[in-house]
Amino acid sequence: MLDINYIRKNVDIVKKAVHDKGAMADVDKVLQLDDERRAGLSRAESLRSERNDISSKVKSGDRSKELITRGKEIKLELSKVEEAVKAVDDDYIRELKLIPNVPYADVPIGMTEDDNVVAEVVGEIPKFDFEPKNHWEIGQIRNWIDKERATKVAGARFAYIEGEMVRLQMAIVNFVMDSLGDEKVIAEVVEKFVKPILPKDMAAPSTKPLRPILPPLMIKTEMYDAMDRLEPREDRYKIEGDELWLQGSAEHVLGSMYADEIIEEKDMPIRMLGYASSFRQEAGTYGKDMEGIIRMHQFDKLEMEGLTTAETSFAEHLLFIGIQRWLVEALGLPYRVLQKCTIDIGKPNARGIDIEVYLPGQGKYRETHTADYMTDYQARRLKTRVRRENGDVELIHTNDATAFALGRAMVAIIENYQTEDAKVRVPEVLKKYLGGAEEI
Repeated sequence: MLDINYIRKNVDIVKKAVHDKGAMADVDKVLQLDDERRAGLSRAESLRSERNDISSKVKSGDRSKELITRGKEIKLELSKVEEAVKAVDDDYIRELKLIPNVPYADVPIGMTEDDNVVAEVVGEIPKFDFEPKNHWEIGQIRNWIDKERATKVAGARFAYIEGEMVRLQMAIVNFVMDSLGDEKVIAEVVEKFVKPILPKDMAAPSTKPLRPILPPLMIKTEMYDAMDRLEPREDRYKIEGDELWLQGSAEHVLGSMYADEIIEEKDMPIRMLGYASSFRQEAGTYGKDMEGIIRMHQFDKLEMEGLTTAETSFAEHLLFIGIQRWLVEALGLPYRVLQKCTIDIGKPNARGIDIEVYLPGQGKYRETHTADYMTDYQARRLKTRVRRENGDVELIHTNDATAFALGRAMVAIIENYQTEDAKVRVPEVLKKYLGGAEEI
């Protein structure tokens, strides 16, 4: 959430953010509740001070009737004031949480996804001397995708992934783990993708590699809420009888990993690469993408999470976008970079970038990657801080970004590398992870 002092100093900016993001938030109500809360806290503190003075006098032997009576009055009034402050504080926090993060200066203003801006188109769309198939057609021919039996066992939007497609997923995982754990690759990304667009007054990000992590697949309600990723709840899976949820993406359990902790500045940035099976109900998408494995209730993802200082966070955002581009280009896939508009970047985000890969079987670009820049919005509720070398303690900034959603990565490879006889050529960088196979 936003700092209340920032809101007070930048009321017009915050109100514009609320409007541009289509948020259901009332800035004036938050300020009014904060005034009431502050007045109540001030009155409570005054009563406690008077109570302490009376206590000292009583201990010194002054047991006058007036003093005892006033002590009882203070006790009763303080109880009422504290109760009122708690009620106001609950309302204040609830309303404050509704205020979204302020969009970064270059975020396009828009009220629908159609207002997203294509920033760059990279690579040539493949040409075939045959009619390209959809990935699900090839998957059925090769016995790689079985949704019928999965529906029998688990319901719609689940699938059994089988045979060589399983090996393809493992190949992608190993390729990403090896690449993002290599400082030389990160240095290459910084030189090729970050430095050319880095603001002149900003230092280039470090070349520190990402640390691979297998995180928990469940998250507590309070942590999910602190990450501001719990809503919309109808998209989430809750464990009945427990305050636990199945996480919807690895960053939900990576970003909350350091909650209530102070990180030493010398240990930053903290860069994590999480691999997890994730779960979403995909509420509101029924009837869409029912064929294939684009919108599944369960999917495997490699997700990046970055914890940085305030001044290095935007460069980290650019680094994660650069990593995404490096990975897609390494697989030889045509793609475009999409700058998301205010309505589409999400409530906690200050900026959001999507990468969409072209799918020949569908004849269009489809989203495969998202990069989210949150500034200190998540850290304020998580209470994750950094201790500077001079001893100062302040909130960290957070970034998250897709390395690969494995299902969508395989869809992109299958459709772009398909052959006329429904086989799939193996991208060069993956061959060594598939025993040197040229095709599957």
